This record gives sequence, C-alpha cells and structure tokens, in this order.
Amino acid sequence: MPKFSVIIVNFNAGDWLARSVASVAAQTFTDFECFIVDNGSSDNSFSALPELDDRFTLLPQSENTGFAKGNNIAAQQAKGEWLVLLNPDAFAHSNWLEKLLQAAQCYPEATMIGSTQYMALEPEIFDGLGDEYHAFGLAWRAGFGHPVEPVFDRECFGPCGAGSVYHRETFLKLGGFDETFFCYHEDVDIAFRMRLDGGMCVQSAEAKIDHVSSGISGRASDFAVYYGTRNRIWTFVKNMPFPLLLFLGPAHIATNLFVLGWSAFRPGRFGPTFRGMRDGFFKRPRAEQVIAKRKVRLMNLLRSFGWSPLKVLKRAPVKTKSLDT
Repeated sequence: MPKFSVIIVNFNAGDWLARSVASVAAQTFTDFECFIVDNGSSDNSFSALPELDDRFTLLPQSENTGFAKGNNIAAQQAKGEWLVLLNPDAFAHSNWLEKLLQAAQCYPEATMIGSTQYMALEPEIFDGLGDEYHAFGLAWRAGFGHPVEPVFDRECFGPCGAGSVYHRETFLKLGGFDETFFCYHEDVDIAFRMRLDGGMCVQSAEAKIDHVSSGISGRASDFAVYYGTRNRIWTFVKNMPFPLLLFLGPAHIATNLFVLGWSAFRPGRFGPTFRGMRDGFFKRPRAEQVIAKRKVRLMNLLRSFGWSPLKVLKRAPVKTKSLDT
C-alpha cells in the first residue's frame, strides 16, 4: 500500500496537465499512486498524455463532474495513507512528496497539510500560504499576491485545494468533498468538518508547488464569483455549530450584504454575486454524507478563526507562530 495517493482532476487544462503529471512522475519520493481524473475535456489535454508507468491510473469521465466529485471518485479507489491533491495547472517541486512526508512525521496530530504555493508565471510572488477562515464566514488564501519571503511551518485553518493533503480515512469518514459545491470553497468546507472532528492543519514551508492560479476557470469570471459566493454561504450555514450560528449569523448576513454592495462598484461582479447570495441562502440542497458531528470544544474552534478584518484585507495568516518553537 502506497504512502500517498495523488489525485489530479483535469478539465481542459491544455498543456499544463502534461507538465503537472510530469512533476509527479519526477518526485524523489516514489512510494505513491496517482489518479488522473478527466472531467470530459474537449481540448485534447487528457488524450495527449504520454504513456505512464503502473503507478498512474487514468479515470476518464463522460461529463464535467466538478472538482469535488472528481476527487471523490479517485479517493474511493485510493489506498494511500494520505490523499494528495494537485491541480492540473500546478507543478510540484521534485521533493514535494518527500517534504510532505516529513511534515506528516513531525506533526502526527495533523489530519491536513498545506503546500507553500508560488505563482507559476511570477515566481517571486506567493500564490498562497494556506487557507484561513474569518468568524463572520469569509475565507482567504493567506499570502496570496505577497512578495516571496522566508516562511516556516505553522498552523492554518486548512490547506488550499491546489496542493492539499488529507488523511484518507478521516476524509472518507467525513464523506469527502461536498459534491453539491461542484467547485470552489470545497477545500474550506472539508477543512471546517475536519476541524469539527478534532483535526488540525499544518502549513508546510518546504513542500512547494508552482500554481498558475485560476488559470482554467478565470480568477474573476462569472463562474468563479457565483460559485465562490454561493459556497461561502453554504460552508458557514452547514458547518457552524448552532450556538455560534445564532451568535455569528447576523454578522455573516451583514458581511455578505457588504460584499454585495462592494460588488456593485466592480464591473461585472454584481450579477454573479447576487445570484450566488440568492442560491446560497435559499437553495441549499440536502447532502446527507457531509454533515460532521462536533468533537472539538467551541473555544478551540473559535481560536482557529480569524477575527480581525485587517487579516482578510491584507491576506495575512491568522497564526504567526512557528510550530517549531
């Protein structure tokens, strides 16, 4: 049984897919299996892959199942202790898996591990240093757009899905990704559920990937804005424990109304933001497999949240203390 089960979910990633797969094949740590799920791509990116060794399994789908379901399909077949997700427009450094293994061994309490992400097209800029979560229901990628500087292992709310690692048994026990999300925010949602289950996330300084960053869906496309808005609301309403839902719910509503007002001053943003809010608050489908029972104390959960709005605006990490100290 391999240590890692790497999963790449592809949808029209073009030449980036072959480069992403090649970065996995070139890993210095070789005890892994890799599943490449193709969501009905029409750009020849999947069919143009070169012949791969027996560590790689191709899982073509007849339609676009979405990022969430695509990863779940592979996770059900995986045998590794850890699920390792890599976006098709993300490229792992050669010792990526080796450094992830070191993080898993150094921090046995972790059920999630995040990668240090650099902009693939601007390597002097961070793409992300882990996902953070504000108590009012906003999530952000710490370090996004910041100039590269020395970093260290620390705790964050959850890993960014572009290069995320999850303890496989825990991931499956909690139902995997919420497939009703389709894509966007599913990484924050599963991180929230793992937090409720008593888990924590280590943001590894040395496990590195380069990421094109929304190179497929478009960072500010209608698609990204709609799903990001809708799923942000679903994450909060579904996962927030009831006492905190009553306490923080009014602030969550006010925050979303502020975001809606702000979107009116950004060309093309108001329409998809409004539709996302409407469907987020009034069209939540049932998803029986993704409800987590809380095993952690409320105070511990509260400590994992960000509370300062400046953290959100500056895309700053919530916890700034090194885990080595």
